[in-house]
Amino acid sequence: MKSTRREFLKTSAVIGASSLAQLPALSQAAAPADMCIARWKGDAKASMNETARRLTEEALKAIGGLGRFVNKGDVVWVKPNMGWDRTPEQAANTHPEVVRAIVRLCLEAGAKTVKVGDNTCNDAPKCYKNSGIEAAAKEAGAEVVYLDKNRFAEVKIGGKRLDSIPIYPDIMDCNLIISCPLAKHHSATRITACMKNYMGVIENRRKFHQDLPNCIAELTAFMKPRIALLDATRILTAHGPTGGDLADVKVMNTVAAGIDLVALDAFAAELLGNDPAKIETVTVGESYGLGKRDYKSLNLKELEIA
Repeated sequence: MKSTRREFLKTSAVIGASSLAQLPALSQAAAPADMCIARWKGDAKASMNETARRLTEEALKAIGGLGRFVNKGDVVWVKPNMGWDRTPEQAANTHPEVVRAIVRLCLEAGAKTVKVGDNTCNDAPKCYKNSGIEAAAKEAGAEVVYLDKNRFAEVKIGGKRLDSIPIYPDIMDCNLIISCPLAKHHSATRITACMKNYMGVIENRRKFHQDLPNCIAELTAFMKPRIALLDATRILTAHGPTGGDLADVKVMNTVAAGIDLVALDAFAAELLGNDPAKIETVTVGESYGLGKRDYKSLNLKELEIA
């Protein structure tokens, strides 16, 4: 009988806890980082494609590499921002080279299949093509999935504000889901990053607008994330989530990866000029026990990549 992602995670947690109990404790210095912030300090004339690839590789390596999260034979879903009919330069979607690098590294870690898909807001074929993500993902060996809106199935979330929501079933059957959004402004929540990116696995988004911070936290808790990556190679500072003109785009040449989505979102808030303590999606996520907004209190590694 085919096991679901939830059953897999439950089994993995038991096996992992048993294995760890037999190993000596690692010092903080020796253990993989909980979070890594990689900043480009190399040639200023290097292409964005090259910097995005290198930063993604180094940030993931610092938190233990994708081999820490991907087991041989796993099916992995890579979930970028891909919801808008925008080019990479307009910074409304994840940079395609970030996605390409994640797909390649998942396969190198032993994944059987890597799938890439998003429930887009604009026309899906245009979003997939013009974002550059479809081509990059396919070239790296991924299966690019167009989410059929007729296949979403109601799933019990069990939250106080979000009792149930339609989720794409293929995503729930994966062994690992990697949220890899772009850091950007959002008109409703001020920022959108790793936690809010999960809204691309659901249908009936209107249901979230009853209480976005709590619904986002409850969906994140249900998804049980183990890793996420934040693309800040360039960020969208205003008129999000779609973006206005290129004046709203700021090149940061930064990628962060980690196991704590609240921490990653807090870092995104700072990049966008906000105090994380004043961003509800961050503070509510922390109140749900999903992580720490004080990301500097984690085992944090900061790298300068040249």
